[in-house]
Amino acid sequence: MNARSPSPSPDSPPAPPETLLIIGAGPKALAVAAKAKVMRDLDLPAPDVRVVEAHAVGANWQSIGGWTDGRHRLGTSPEKDIGFPYRSAVAARGAGALNAEISRRMLDYSWMSFLVEHQTYAEWVDRGRPNPHHHVWARYLQWVATRIELDVTIGTVRAISADEERWALDVVDADGRSAEVVGDALMITGPGSSDSAMLDDERVLSVSAFWDLVGRRGLPVASRAAVIGGGETAGSALDELVRHEVMTVSVISPGATIYTRGESYFENAMFSDPTSWPNLSVEERRDVIRRTDRGVFSVSVQENLLGDNRIHHLQGRVVTARRSDDLIALTLHNPGRPAQTHSFDLVVDATGGQPLWFLDLFTDDAADLLELTLGRTPTLERIESAVGHDLAIAGLSPKLFLPNLAGFAQGPGFPNLSCLGELSNRILRVATRPGRGARAARTGASEATGKMTDEVR
Repeated sequence: MNARSPSPSPDSPPAPPETLLIIGAGPKALAVAAKAKVMRDLDLPAPDVRVVEAHAVGANWQSIGGWTDGRHRLGTSPEKDIGFPYRSAVAARGAGALNAEISRRMLDYSWMSFLVEHQTYAEWVDRGRPNPHHHVWARYLQWVATRIELDVTIGTVRAISADEERWALDVVDADGRSAEVVGDALMITGPGSSDSAMLDDERVLSVSAFWDLVGRRGLPVASRAAVIGGGETAGSALDELVRHEVMTVSVISPGATIYTRGESYFENAMFSDPTSWPNLSVEERRDVIRRTDRGVFSVSVQENLLGDNRIHHLQGRVVTARRSDDLIALTLHNPGRPAQTHSFDLVVDATGGQPLWFLDLFTDDAADLLELTLGRTPTLERIESAVGHDLAIAGLSPKLFLPNLAGFAQGPGFPNLSCLGELSNRILRVATRPGRGARAARTGASEATGKMTDEVR
C-alpha cells in the first residue's frame, strides 16, 4: 500500500481510501473496479481495488457457485450492465464534462462492447435482445475482469477483523495456505452460502444440493414436490424442476399468490434513478420492495410456467419440517388461520441467502466496532437503516460498504443488477472540488490525446 497522506484538517472532506477490499467477484465488484480504473486513468483519486473471491469471477452465475446450473436466463436485461445507467457522478460538482468522459469510457466495458468484440452483437439484436443464460453473463463479467486487469485473490475468507484504520481479511486458498489481505475500506457483496436447508434429510435439498443433482442428472423422481420461496432463486429452481418427471409442484411462499416483478417504466425508473427514494415513507419503501424485488418471479419465468397445470401455490411460512415415513411433512403458518400440514416426497429450500452471513466471520474487534457505531446489537433492520448515501454504515470508521443491504435506506436497485453504475458512483464519489484539470476537460483541452486530468486540491 502507498504511504498515507498527511491527516486532513478538520474542515477538509475525508480522503478516499487508498485500498478498497471487496469480498465477492460479481457484478458489483466489477462495477466499482472498472470505474475506479477509469478514474485513475483520468488522474482522479480512486482506491486500488482488491477483490477476494472463493471460486472464480462471476462464480454465482455458474454451477461452481451453487446458485444455478448456468443454463437459466438472467432475470434482468443485460443492458443493465456494470455501467448502467451511465450517469457518472464521481467527479465533484461543476465537472460535467469529466463525468461525461467517465461514462463514455465505461461504455468500453458494456454488454454491447462485449458482444461486439465477440462478433455476436447483430445476432443478439436480430433475436430480439434476449436475456442471456447465466453462464454467458458470467463470461461477460470475466471479460470485464480481464480488460481492467482485476486484482483478485482466489480464496475463502475465514475471518474479518478491523481496527479504527483498516480492515484485515484472513484468506485461505485451495491448498490450505492462509494469508492476510489488508485495506482501508471494505465492501461486502453476495448472498452467502447456498448449502443450507431447513432439515438435514436427503429429500430436503438446499439450493446448492439441488443444482448439483441437476448437473449430475441425479435429481430423484418425485410425484409431489415443493419449492419453498417466492423470489428469483425459487423461480429458477421451479423453472428447472418442471422439466423433470414430477406430477405436481407446490410453490410455498407467504404471499397470497405468486407475484410477477413489476417491469413498467415507473417501477424500472425507481430502480435506475433512486433520487426520490428518501422522500418515500418507511411503509411506501417496504411496499415497493415487496412488490417489485423480494418474493417475486421475473416475467420470463412466469411466462414459462403459465401453461403448466402441475404447478400450484400454497400460501404460508414453513414453521416446521419433519420426516414422516417416506415423506417430508411441512407445517405452514398463516396469521389468523389454523396451521396446515402438507406432505411431499421432494422439497427444495430456495428461500435464498442469509443477509447477515458476513457477521459470522467478524472477529470480536470488528463486531465491537459495528455495535458501537449502531449503538446496539446489530440486526438486519438496524443495519439496513444505518446505510448512508455512500452505501456504507454511517459513522463507522474504517468504511464498511454494504450495497446488498442498501435497498431500504437508499433505493431498491442497489442490492441487485438494476443500477450498478449508480452503485459505483456512490462508493467512489470524489468529495473535493475539481481543479484545473477538470476545467481543461470542460474546455476540450484534452481532445488531442483523449487523456483528461483532474488536479484535486
